[in-house]
Amino acid sequence: MKRRIEKVAVLGAGTMGARIAAHLANAGIPCFLLDILPAELNADEKRKGLTLESSAVRNRIVLAGLEAAKKARPAAFFTPETARLVTPGNLDDNIAWCGQVDWIIEAVAENLEIKRNLFARVEAVRKLGTIVTSNTSGLPIHLIAEGRSEDFQLHWAGTHFFNPPRYMKLVELIAGPKTRPEVLESLDEICDLRLGKGVVVAKDTPNFIANRIGTFSMLNVLRRMQELEMTIEDVDACTGPAIGQPKSATFRTADLVGLDILAHVVRNIYEKVTGDESREIYKLPPFVEEMLKRGWLGDKTAGGFYKKVKKGGDSEILTLDWQKMEYRPRQKAKFVSIEAGKAIEDTRERVRALVAPALEGKGGDKANRLLWSALSETCLYAARRVPEIADRILDVDRAMRWGFAWELGPFETWDAIGVERMGQALEREGKGLPPIVRKALESPARSFYQSEKGTTRYFDLAANALKPVEEPAGIIILKSLKDRTGVVQKNAGASLIDLGDGVICCEFHSKMNSIGGDLVAMIHAGISRLSSEFDAMVIGNQATNFSVGANLMLVLIGAQEGEWDDIHMAVRQFQRVNMAIKYAPRPVVAAPQGMALGGGCEIGLHAGRIHAAAEAYIGLVETGVGLIPGGGGTKEMLIRANEHSAGGENLDLFHALKPVFENIAMAKVSTSGEEARMLGYLRPSDLIAMNRDRQIADAKQTALAMVRAGYHPPAPAEIRVLGEEFLAAAKLAIHMMVRGGYATEYDGVVGRKLAYILAGGPITAPQTVSEQYVLDLEREAFVSLCGERKTQERMAHTLKTGKPLRN
Repeated sequence: MKRRIEKVAVLGAGTMGARIAAHLANAGIPCFLLDILPAELNADEKRKGLTLESSAVRNRIVLAGLEAAKKARPAAFFTPETARLVTPGNLDDNIAWCGQVDWIIEAVAENLEIKRNLFARVEAVRKLGTIVTSNTSGLPIHLIAEGRSEDFQLHWAGTHFFNPPRYMKLVELIAGPKTRPEVLESLDEICDLRLGKGVVVAKDTPNFIANRIGTFSMLNVLRRMQELEMTIEDVDACTGPAIGQPKSATFRTADLVGLDILAHVVRNIYEKVTGDESREIYKLPPFVEEMLKRGWLGDKTAGGFYKKVKKGGDSEILTLDWQKMEYRPRQKAKFVSIEAGKAIEDTRERVRALVAPALEGKGGDKANRLLWSALSETCLYAARRVPEIADRILDVDRAMRWGFAWELGPFETWDAIGVERMGQALEREGKGLPPIVRKALESPARSFYQSEKGTTRYFDLAANALKPVEEPAGIIILKSLKDRTGVVQKNAGASLIDLGDGVICCEFHSKMNSIGGDLVAMIHAGISRLSSEFDAMVIGNQATNFSVGANLMLVLIGAQEGEWDDIHMAVRQFQRVNMAIKYAPRPVVAAPQGMALGGGCEIGLHAGRIHAAAEAYIGLVETGVGLIPGGGGTKEMLIRANEHSAGGENLDLFHALKPVFENIAMAKVSTSGEEARMLGYLRPSDLIAMNRDRQIADAKQTALAMVRAGYHPPAPAEIRVLGEEFLAAAKLAIHMMVRGGYATEYDGVVGRKLAYILAGGPITAPQTVSEQYVLDLEREAFVSLCGERKTQERMAHTLKTGKPLRN
């Protein structure tokens, strides 16, 4: 039987251990975090007269690790309060705690003897049936558990999390020689359903899947960079978003990881892969070895391939000249091919265009030549490693997408470029094609993947045939569903999709899912179908971001041209659709993920329920561009302040309004779904999906549960406002903020508009007003601010730079 995991012990409070514990806490799983005792007192402890027996000293290492996780940026915990689920201890006094848990995760130093000695101690207190795993990134799983009992080895595996564990989706699951299938199933289930991870099954080979392929890719780029005499900036301009890889590209990634960590991984692979035909590439170039000698390890030493230095009151980023081994000012890379590629939105098409000169035997510029080598060699290497490191190409591609944030895994890249064309080009270079490539070319599809009518198949080497990609139960992929069943209705900005079981989905697909007339029209269309065809609606999509808010360009153009009637109408239409969502005859569930800003947040605030992704960054950010929320967001937060103070005196409402005013005025955005609840954007009844892949299906089930519970739309809200009592206090707070230099004079102008609405407009004494009354105040304030020069300057600056302007 699969084991239910309710409590966990994490051994090792270093960077990975403490952050794994943090993410377990994020999932609501209590855990113990244990580390070693200090060997000696530090200066502060000596000054206080403490001894090695003092409890504060004995837990110093684990507390330091936990504190580092609390202060980590990006944040390791969803909220500061979440850390209360982590109980710190040490491996001497508290090792017996391992007998109270269902899963023990080891994350101590990458040293075989240290791990073995620790597990000998763990086994003395571990209860039978407890699952034990190692987070090792490269040590053989079978060797770590060697000599342990039969029951230990039956419940033993590797679970390799990627750093930072909260944000990186991948967990590599590695079985030991005797691991029971149900143990692997239990680990797969908790990692997927509760921790929100993507699990791939890897074989017990050096550095498993992602680090083996990713390290090869990085070292191959280093080799080619030297041959082409390219700069650090040249390479990073080529190996980031241009080919669907992270902005950190090659060298910023190396600085983030740390050159010491990279060196450890490289040396481990070189030592272990004696039969690898490409083994010699697993050697660091001489200039990187020199960086290690000089202690230039990346961000942890304030200098690696890039170095941040202070210059006057500002900071400047310098770049390493790897040939001279000295830092110099950054230089902008200029490649015609990369610039031309920016006009190609689809990653597959862009990659194909960037390697086209090599496919045609023309070479191209340095960027073309680097990328051909980087991509073709990595694809070739990955093909040679199947079935050595994994049985399925699916697992290799998922490992690179989930662990290294590549848009395309190696085999997906083969298909993007064209398996036949790439194979021919490689053979012209004298490189033999691995068996899996030849067999794929002999198959009817002549590719590694084939998608038809919403079903994707992948080439399986063992079967020598295409096999369907089987998604776990509880996952809805909107693209596959549309390919299979089509759409109910569609325009340029959104689509209506039948999710089955009487639930319709309104999917946004405008640029950045910005809100315009198309989205508003499609939401109205979906709601109109609730009366006759469907029982519930989900508003959600599977893009990176739910919605970045209103189409700011249209607002700015309208303001610059003085089209005030058009702006009034657009705001009124958005208010109306949000009210239609709120008072729809049947339940509407919003499913925000990524950024849900401004209007995107307002849509969620009006839904009957929100089923947010754990990584949902929600906020009313309009003040950042010199506006106030105009689609009902201010109104809804005013209603929530009323709910918090229900039955109380005016003073209770006053205190409830203070954080609402601060959050909107300061354009606060949550750093997680749980923090959005703390900020008031989610209600206590709203739900959070840990696994984004499951969010749409989870939201659908939430909607159906509301139907089964006999959903009725809410009664029209009566909103209590305080009038002059709140407005005077807010104006004083704004004055002090401006006077103290925490806000600009124009921030004060915008803030006073916001305070006026929250106070109830011209009302002087506390009384009750309608929702429409507040909506009218919002709209008037929004339009009047559009006419301000400084607001237009802020909007133009944000559109140009993506950053707010403080003017």
